[in-house]
Amino acid sequence: MQSKEAPTSMDVEAVPSAPKLEFGSLPMKPKFKPLSAHEMSDGQVQFRKVNVPPHRFSPLKKAWMEIYTPVYEQMKIDIRMNLKARRVELKTRTDTPDISNLQKCADFVHAFMLGFDVIDAIALLRLDELYVESFEIKDVKTLRGEHLSRAIGRLSGKGGKTKFAIENATKTRIVIADSKIHMLGSYKNIRVARDSLCNLILGSPAGKVYSKLRAVSARLAESL
Repeated sequence: MQSKEAPTSMDVEAVPSAPKLEFGSLPMKPKFKPLSAHEMSDGQVQFRKVNVPPHRFSPLKKAWMEIYTPVYEQMKIDIRMNLKARRVELKTRTDTPDISNLQKCADFVHAFMLGFDVIDAIALLRLDELYVESFEIKDVKTLRGEHLSRAIGRLSGKGGKTKFAIENATKTRIVIADSKIHMLGSYKNIRVARDSLCNLILGSPAGKVYSKLRAVSARLAESL
C-alpha cells in the first residue's frame, strides 16, 4: 500500500560560482608569503671563516664578548672561535632574518682583524654603504729602507696628528700597519682620504695636504 504523504522540499545550498573572466583579461596574481632567509638558501646552512693573524689573537681574546654579543643576539648569526685552526667561524641559523647578515658579520670580524676598534668596525653591521679598502705603500711608490720609514712617519705625523686630521676631515677610520694601510668609510670619503695619503707618500708636505683636504671636505659637505 502506497503512502500518500506530500513530498518534502529539499534545501539546496547555493555555492557561489567563480567569477567568469572576460575575454582577454588576466587571472588575479597569487599572493605568497615572503620566504625566510633559511628557505631562500634551500634550508642549507651557510658558513664564513675569518683567519686570525698571530698579532690579533690577544686583542680578540679581550674583545670577544663585544664581538659576540651583536653578532649572535642582534644579527642572529652563530659565531665561534676555532682554537685549533686559529680562525673565527660564522654560520646562519633558522631564525636569521636576512641572508646578507652573514656577510656583514664576516666583514665586521675581518675589519677587527685588520686593526680597527670594535666601536668603529661595528658600523659595518649598522650601515650598508660602508666599505674597507686596503693598499700598500709600494703600490703608490717603490720605497725602501729609510725612505719607507720616512713615508710612514709622514702618514702618521707627530703623535698621529696627520692621520687624525685626515680621519676627521673625511669621516673615515685609518689603520697604518707597517707598510699596509686600511681605510673604513663610505666610497666618496675613502677616495678623498686615499688621495691625501697618496700625496703624503709621494712627498707632499703635510701643510699642502691639509689645505687641499679642507677644500675637498668643504665640497663634500656642500654636496650632502
